[in-house]
Amino acid sequence: MKLITYTTPGSSAPHVGMLTGDFSSPDRTQVIDTGYTDMLRLIEEGPSALANIQSRSTPKGIALSQVQVLAPVPRPPSMRDGYAFRQHVESARKGRGLPMIPEFDLFPIFYFTNHLAVSGPGPIAVQEKALEDLDFELEIAIVIGKRGKNIPAEKADEHIFGYMIMNDWSARALQREEMKLNLGPAKGKDFSTSLGPWLVTRDELQSYLVKGPKGERFNLKMKAYHNGKLVSEGNAQDMNWTFAQIIERASYGVTLQPGEVIGSGTCGTGCYMELNVTGVTQNVWIKPGDEFVLEVDGLGRLVNQIQKAETQYEQ
Repeated sequence: MKLITYTTPGSSAPHVGMLTGDFSSPDRTQVIDTGYTDMLRLIEEGPSALANIQSRSTPKGIALSQVQVLAPVPRPPSMRDGYAFRQHVESARKGRGLPMIPEFDLFPIFYFTNHLAVSGPGPIAVQEKALEDLDFELEIAIVIGKRGKNIPAEKADEHIFGYMIMNDWSARALQREEMKLNLGPAKGKDFSTSLGPWLVTRDELQSYLVKGPKGERFNLKMKAYHNGKLVSEGNAQDMNWTFAQIIERASYGVTLQPGEVIGSGTCGTGCYMELNVTGVTQNVWIKPGDEFVLEVDGLGRLVNQIQKAETQYEQ
């Protein structure tokens, strides 16, 4: 099932919709109102809520082109981002003259990012300092569907509600400054993370499944386009740490709650920082007026436009 959070013309009230149709265009894709106004509530109610939605006779929907699509989970309880693709880590370090860090293979790591600065498809307003060396990160993310603590990897996939595309926007100039203090990314990351365009339930991806002993992987081609030009390609099955392993680590001594978001981290070649230092591109960054598209098999296309925001006091 594909689920979206959306608003209709003339109203700012959010709705949760189920998508049907052939998905060849927004005009041929129908949005069916599920009766929910909050994706978190639907996730918390779990499989029974999904079964109720699917069992109802299909009412007439509205064309996807007629609604404003928001992030599937506009305000997740928390948002972590992983570091699961070895190629990205190794290439970026090599480009900076550094050897591969051996600790990468010991356990999956993640950091917390700003769960209150989530954006969906559409324009993103970025302030001046964050626009300096503005970068994308091509990722997928999971949404936790079932509460759990100390979750073993062999049970962790059962705690995943669904998958979506994630663009971890990165202000590299700010990030370079603050990372010298060895405390992790903060202002370089906290201004926006794009999620969407929809949330795909785990069962719908089973045709892409790559079975393994350490958790599910999916053969999902990942692509990024900058103003229509293909700039990055990867595959979700190349994750060196599975989401199951990341969940095991994240839930150690901690209760994960329904609706929490966990990103995969950047796939190999999945950002300009890596592409620039390895010589694939030459000091290329994202500018105001640019359009950026992330495309992942089974998960759709996440389209954003970058705008310059004014720096002013707000309440």
